[in-house]
Amino acid sequence: MPTSGVLEPDAGSATAPALRDRLDDILDDHHALLGLYRDLAVLRRIDEQCLAMARQGALALWAPIAGQEAVLVGAARAAERHDHLFISYREALMAALRGVPPEQVLPMWRGSALGGWDPDEYGITNPAIIVGAHGLHAAGYAMAAALDGSQDRAIAFFGDGATSQGDLNEALNFAATTTAPVVFFCTNNQFAISVPVAQQTAVQPAQRAHGFGIPSLRVDGNDVLAVLAATRTATAHVRAGGGPYFVEAVTYRLGPHTTNDDPTRYRSAAELEAWRARDPVERMRRFLADSGLLTDADADEVRNAADDAAQRYRTACAELPEPDAAGIFEHVYAAPHPLIDEERRAYADYLASLGGAATPAGPAGPSTGKEVPR
Repeated sequence: MPTSGVLEPDAGSATAPALRDRLDDILDDHHALLGLYRDLAVLRRIDEQCLAMARQGALALWAPIAGQEAVLVGAARAAERHDHLFISYREALMAALRGVPPEQVLPMWRGSALGGWDPDEYGITNPAIIVGAHGLHAAGYAMAAALDGSQDRAIAFFGDGATSQGDLNEALNFAATTTAPVVFFCTNNQFAISVPVAQQTAVQPAQRAHGFGIPSLRVDGNDVLAVLAATRTATAHVRAGGGPYFVEAVTYRLGPHTTNDDPTRYRSAAELEAWRARDPVERMRRFLADSGLLTDADADEVRNAADDAAQRYRTACAELPEPDAAGIFEHVYAAPHPLIDEERRAYADYLASLGGAATPAGPAGPSTGKEVPR
């Protein structure tokens, strides 16, 4: 399948009329275009901050998004409020675009909590860690919404590695046979941790969707306008009652899989540099500058917004409370359960045997005010 795009790698021009038709309200709107660039730059800066905090031990783990910002921004900005987003760990910062504050994005990564925010409040789930499992959640949610006569629709975000998982293939089949209103959005960043996509699948993920009877579109995932247009195409199809739709965004993860990974062991420096030349943030900046739509004042405003956002994340991380060890037993059941109570007591006895004070069950304690190292 061809890969559709809007922006040329070195300048801005329309190369796919079908996609351009979805952008009539954007291409002539200076503020809308500048807003997309601001989103890209802010996510890049937050990601850099989170990566630094993980390296410094303030976060237990981080899954960097450098190189993939256009996927998060384009898809999130195309989604409407009734589109419920089901994300994996790589899309954690998509929550920021939906208004989730830093103090609710970071706890899972710091190890302060098992989750973060109320999915119903923001229309976006907490990140799924089990690869591909949330495809089933999205398909089930979409089918239930349709049966209820709700306007809600679902978008499931996953990587190319998830297309090898049984759960996701079951979700595709279930959605196709029930015409569930769900968009399956595959971010093909070329690697499932260290396994190249060519070893994951003999055909493109977008082509595989056809085997399930699901229409699909393959777009340049480093082109925020292309991702925006493709997501609008997919959600329009779903809202019109056409059943599920599949989008494959072709991009590249510039950093490691997570902060526990060393990508130099499985990819070359030359390949990395080739993809750096297609950096989605720089590409949008260049498009605006070449079009005369980015003034020095605009650039300063975007830079300040990005720095302010990064500082909010650092501050929020420093103020997160230390986790309550016994909190792991909370929220397992909606009502008290004797077996959970027994396990809680046994765990408290175990902690006491180590010489430390056993923490009581209940909500996490107040902020420690612990400073995050710079």
